[in-house]
Parts: sequence; structure tokens; C-alpha cells
Amino acid sequence: MTDAALLAGLLKAPTRYAPTSNLKLSRRRAGQVLTNMVDAGYLSPAQADAARRRPARLATLGGTRDAQYFVDWVIGQLPEFTDGLYDDVIVRTTLDTGLQKLAEGAMARALERDGGRLKVAQGALVALDPTGAVKAMVGGRSYAKSQFNRAVQARRQPGSAFKPFVYLAALENGYAPGSMVRDAPVTFDGWKPRNFSGTYRGNVTLKRALADSINTVAVRLSEHVGRDKVIALVHRMGVASPMKAHPSLALGTSEVTLLEMTGAFAPFANSGFAVAPEAILEIRTRDGRAVFRRDAGAAGRVVRPRHVDQMNQMMTEVLATGTGRAARLGRRPAAGKTGTSQKFRDGWFIGYTADLVTGVWMGNDDDSPMRKVTGGKLPARVWQDFMHRALASRPARALPSGYATASRDQQAPPSGRDTGIDVTVVVNEVFRWISEATGIKGLENLADIIIEQPDP
Repeated sequence: MTDAALLAGLLKAPTRYAPTSNLKLSRRRAGQVLTNMVDAGYLSPAQADAARRRPARLATLGGTRDAQYFVDWVIGQLPEFTDGLYDDVIVRTTLDTGLQKLAEGAMARALERDGGRLKVAQGALVALDPTGAVKAMVGGRSYAKSQFNRAVQARRQPGSAFKPFVYLAALENGYAPGSMVRDAPVTFDGWKPRNFSGTYRGNVTLKRALADSINTVAVRLSEHVGRDKVIALVHRMGVASPMKAHPSLALGTSEVTLLEMTGAFAPFANSGFAVAPEAILEIRTRDGRAVFRRDAGAAGRVVRPRHVDQMNQMMTEVLATGTGRAARLGRRPAAGKTGTSQKFRDGWFIGYTADLVTGVWMGNDDDSPMRKVTGGKLPARVWQDFMHRALASRPARALPSGYATASRDQQAPPSGRDTGIDVTVVVNEVFRWISEATGIKGLENLADIIIEQPDP
């Protein structure tokens, strides 16, 4: 009876009287409903008093506090799969409740420990397997206080977490990890990018520039390749949000969601294949009739094998010696990229292993600055905390090679430049054999520099 009275009381002001927001107020409202029922003759005073002595209680959500963000996301997708269907359905999802609990714990620990001191009120986390199946989703600090899903609904500037796409575009247009680009003051369309450090190093390799997140190099690459090509590549990787073709594009000034950015990193972890982040494995009617079944292998190749290997090489360096050192997972191979928007409004870390692709965002709903929080600090620590626990029972595996699936890949390459034998790879293999035979180090990627070095 009291449960029904509480639900009826929600109709006047669903948000205000929601028991998840204010249980005391919702019970008071339920009491008023019982009084109204007595006045209308539907209940006796004794029945109403008996109901008041057994107030409604909140049930827990299967051991996790905030899986409701994921549940809401799934429910929002159901109409497109069940349009015109009036039967009850059973939905089997991709969620891993163990990983979900670990994700919630990592975010809660960080915000409780450092949120007040660093002026960080919110955070979000998305974890996918390399096929795009969403295994965990944290949409905010507390679902009870805010149902806005920051992993799916919030569009924020990714900052330097966007740079891997610029570097991939450069690789596709003749650059290599060892190519030299100048880090020096530069102006494009009256706009002058500045490095976070405030200093300039002169000539640096692409690999070093990405690891240290040098802004001028990313902008030079974007301008040399062409902003239109960068934007086309980003959309090809799975980012649907519109991009602004300003020189600052390279520094991640176009707003995106955490979910689409994390999904766009998945091709680096799965040998180069596109994914669409998905939550539903199967939908069946109660009598067992299949309505929908996920096909994890439907997407085609979006990154060529050689470029998968080169990007993994460069983004591994981000964690090894660059801005993402706080995210290192010991001996487990991992790669990723930090991101920080202007005035410390957004902190990102998106990274991956052979088993899991995870993105973390931290910031404030009102867009106010954090206290000098960069992507390589608190977001990277949340990522490391979650990934370390999530993968503890799994053996360490090397990041997948882009060539692991190339022999059975029937998809056309992203452009027409790589339709025959990859000469660079063949020559690199020769140099690798020489290196092993002679003991001379550093020859493994020499062909990248000799063959693919572009004009400055």
C-alpha cells in the first residue's frame, strides 16, 4: 500500500519527490496521499495508519550504486529495436557487473580523496572490450543526485586526447614516428598555439612530440596534412560529433562525448577495425523469439596494419616516458593519451591494453576550472586504478599487431596509397634481422625514416 502511495505521490513533482533524491520528503508525500484516500473514502483511518507504520524502502541495485546510468542508456535504445512490438522482452546486455563495481570504486575513491582539494565535482568512465561492447559505465558522481549521464550526454573539449587522430592522419600522408618536425612559434590564420611548458625544443620526432604532447607540432601536422583530412579521419574512426575546421582543431577544441572518443581509440587495440560502442547483446520475447542479436564482427578495417603498429608504438611511449606516466600498468603493455582543455576545465585520459579500452573524463558541470588538474594527473590515476584491478586476473598480453588480421582482412584500405606490398615493412624486417645479428640497437624502424620522411 505504501509503495503505491509513494508512486502516486510522484505525479505532482517527480524530481522533487523521488525517493532516490529525498526519501524523507517522498514518504511525507506518500502520507498525504494516504490521508487523501481516507478523505475520499477509499481507505479507512485504520488502514491508512497501518500503511504509515510500514513506509516504503529503497532497494539496492545488484551491488552497484551507479549502474543505473548504463540501464538508462540501454532503455533509451530499446525503441529502435522493438518498434511495433507489444510483447514483453528480455534484454541481455554487455555489462560486466564486476568491472562496473571496480569502475564505480575507482571514481568514488578519487573524488572523495581529491575532489574537494582539486575543485573537481564530477567524473565519468567508460570501459569497452576491443569489439566495442561496453563493460562498465560511470555517468557521474551520484545517480541519486543527478541522472545526467556525463559519459554519453555531455559534450566536452578533449584537449590533447584528440591528438592521436592528427598523428594518424600524418602517418597516412607520408610521415613516420621518426619523422622530424619543428617545435617553434608558429601562426595560422592569426592564431598562435602555445606549448603547455611555455618552451620550444626545435626539431623533434613525431614519437617524442606525441609522448610529450607538444602543441605546435600537432598544429603543424594538422595544417600540413589538411584540416579536412583530419576531420574525415576522426569521423571514420567513429566520432559523430561535428568538428570545427579552425587551426585549433588539432588541440581538441571541438566538443565530443566520452563514449564516442573511447570507441574511436578501439581500433588501436583491435588491429585496426571500427567499432560502435554497444550495450545490447540480445533481445528476446518471453517465448524465446529472437528480436535482435549483436554481430561484433560487422565493421570493416579503418586503420592500415602498419599505422596500427606505429600508433601503438607512439602511444606506448606516452605512458612510458611522456605525459601519461601516472597511468603505467607495470609490465602489462598499455598505451593511451592525456588531454586537458583550456584553463583546466576538462581532464581526460583514454587508454587501452589488449583486453580493455577505457576512457576517463573529470571536470565540473558548470564548466568552472579545476585546480590545475591535467589529464596526466587525476584522470590518469583513476584509469590506472581501474585498469590495474580490472585486469589483475588476466595475463599480460602484447598490444595486437595490425598485421595479425591483415591476411584475412578483405576490406579495402582507407585510401589508395597502400594497395600493394608494404615496402617499408619489408625493409624494416630486414633491418630487424640485421639488428639481431649484429647487436646494433635502433635499426628496427629505420625504414620509416629512410622511405617515408616527408618534405619539411
